[in-house]
Amino acid sequence: MGARPKIDERSRGFKELARRDPGFAETLKRYGVPESRRRPQGFETLLRAIVAQQVSVAAAKSIYARVEALAEPVSPEAVLRVRVEELRGAGLSRMKAEYAQDLARASLDGRLDFRRIARQDEAAAVAALTSVRGIGRWSAEIYLLFAEGRHDVIPVGDLALQVALQRMRGLRRRPTAKRLERVAEDWRPWRGLAAELLWHYYKHAPVL
Repeated sequence: MGARPKIDERSRGFKELARRDPGFAETLKRYGVPESRRRPQGFETLLRAIVAQQVSVAAAKSIYARVEALAEPVSPEAVLRVRVEELRGAGLSRMKAEYAQDLARASLDGRLDFRRIARQDEAAAVAALTSVRGIGRWSAEIYLLFAEGRHDVIPVGDLALQVALQRMRGLRRRPTAKRLERVAEDWRPWRGLAAELLWHYYKHAPVL
């Protein structure tokens, strides 16, 4: 009889969350396991996070495709060769276009050392990422969650997560970031995977 296949960490985390929380158990039963949103480490994933700030998923995808066409293949050097006005023409605001170029400079001059960030704890990594103009806490946490696969990072300021928790638990009011942070203590060390399940629920569950 062969060795029993090892259950990967992500699957183990989802099973543990389902055991702890009936809302997660029902989400997995109805809608299945969320598709992995893993991204490569480094500049491109942070650039995507800047593009995605305060716009819909569909809009972010469309804008990024136009930015990618201007700076193909996407790299810090390529983005710096594109003028701010061209980036604005692709759909970025002037501020975001400037943020994209600041990110490119930081990636080239050593202010952002992605290898060092990968070795840092969450607080230090967030501090390093948010030291660059245009990278707020949400973008930093999204990067750590999807580019580095840190399964215990949750961006509590994310509106969709707050709305999903409200709907999943039938709350009268949308929870604040502080309340979501408190609730998420029960999900350690899988808070990032809990975020994936909440986004999954937000995407698929009907609005009542």
